[in-house]
Amino acid sequence: MKKIEAIIKPFKLDEVKEALQEAGLQGITVVEAKGFGRQKGHTELYRGAEYVVDFLPKVKLEIVLPDDQVEGAVEAIRKAAQTGRIGDGKIFVSSVEEAIRIRTGETGPDAI
Repeated sequence: MKKIEAIIKPFKLDEVKEALQEAGLQGITVVEAKGFGRQKGHTELYRGAEYVVDFLPKVKLEIVLPDDQVEGAVEAIRKAAQTGRIGDGKIFVSSVEEAIRIRTGETGPDAI
């Protein structure tokens, strides 16, 4: 099993969700986040005063899935989240040792 964590722009969430559903994925966890990468935030003007916005709004997706679905899911996220501009985000893939469904006690791939 693998865990995909993707940090994307908030306005791309619906497109990514639809792309993942088309790829056959059922479960996804979404967390609102703030952060910055190479873009280092930006400056804004408010009531005549300039200030720096260091942390930009992002959305973090977490998906645990069987190994054979990882490539399709990563490609779906990459295509749907891409704008071609700086700050499109990142995708991380890591191994998951165990998954347990709390309600039934199922383990491993049956739990996801």
